[in-house]
Amino acid sequence: MSPGGPSDRGDRVSAGGLAGTGALELSEDERGRERAVRARLAGASDASGFLRFDRFMDIALYEPDIGFYSNPSAALGPRGQFYTASHVSPLFGRAIARRVAREHDRAGRPGRWAVVELGAGDGSLAASVIEGLAVDLGPGVELTYTIVERSPALAAAALERARAMASKSATRVGHAEALADVGPLGGVVLANELLDALPFRRLVRTSAGWRELGVRVEGDRVTWAEGPVLPSSVAQTLPEAEERTEMEYSPASEALPREIADHLAGGVALLVDYGMAEGELLSSHPRGTLAAVRSHRPVPDPIEHPGLADLSAFVNFTRVRRAARAAGLEEVGFRSQREALVEWGIESLLEAELAKGGGSEREVRTRLAVKNLLLGFDRFQVLELGVALDRHAPG
Repeated sequence: MSPGGPSDRGDRVSAGGLAGTGALELSEDERGRERAVRARLAGASDASGFLRFDRFMDIALYEPDIGFYSNPSAALGPRGQFYTASHVSPLFGRAIARRVAREHDRAGRPGRWAVVELGAGDGSLAASVIEGLAVDLGPGVELTYTIVERSPALAAAALERARAMASKSATRVGHAEALADVGPLGGVVLANELLDALPFRRLVRTSAGWRELGVRVEGDRVTWAEGPVLPSSVAQTLPEAEERTEMEYSPASEALPREIADHLAGGVALLVDYGMAEGELLSSHPRGTLAAVRSHRPVPDPIEHPGLADLSAFVNFTRVRRAARAAGLEEVGFRSQREALVEWGIESLLEAELAKGGGSEREVRTRLAVKNLLLGFDRFQVLELGVALDRHAPG
């Protein structure tokens, strides 16, 4: 468990200041996967061996059959690689279900309602949201819950969990490769700890301007390397900073609000993640926030063993919010996870859960889990993006 709360993805240290954990102990299978990832990285590099960091990250995490998330052993939860709020307590998902049901009420209670979860992981959040919606939506609503997950192993686990819970209600559970495959929908798009893991570029400020900070692949070695000065069309969108300042820049994260605007006919998107405003990121993390985790422990060098550790960075909410406004989305709310959960009724959910009984030990565990959700996730924000009511899909 990380000192900032139970989500060890949200409490990592940056590449410039990673806590050392010693050399990784690798199995023969892991060494083979690492060799395959290195070969793929080499093939994607330019003639000099340079590779932009977002391409490095995309291959290391998502490359079919060999990337980190393609590994069947990349399980989530306390016994897995890392865990999130959905693994701390199902009341996290139950509170989100209340928010989904409230949006359904705001839309005029249409007969059909949809939830699309992006980056659904192992389905822990999906199961608890579906459980909550079976109560909160009431009878007579045709609910569809679609899981979008790039990892085949995680998608299979998510579908199994979600369908097991959905079998107790009238919910239909499906899988899609991308939000675009779902089509125009009325409902809620949900993403919990997705933005931080979308591939991002790393930049460094030099006397000549902002430059790419990527990797160089040379045989069995992957090392840090600087690339060309950014074109003015990109550099002009970046902030002023002291020389040698490093930052993450995620075109993929900024593209997500545009994709949501294209496919959400009515309703809201709930984006939950750890991050800060751009100014705060630059002042408090001048070396950037890239970090790697393996089995809940920080990895000393994020690029030393590509494909064998999870990679992420704090979300630059200044840029994501700007992209949402440019896409025509309404900012319904932006606040801490604690504030959102309280407003969505997690305290009454806690009391209802305790009323079920089960003994003092269960009561203590339940109270501590909710306390962690409210106080331990101090870097987490909830961004709510809406589409006007007159654009709601017909029910």
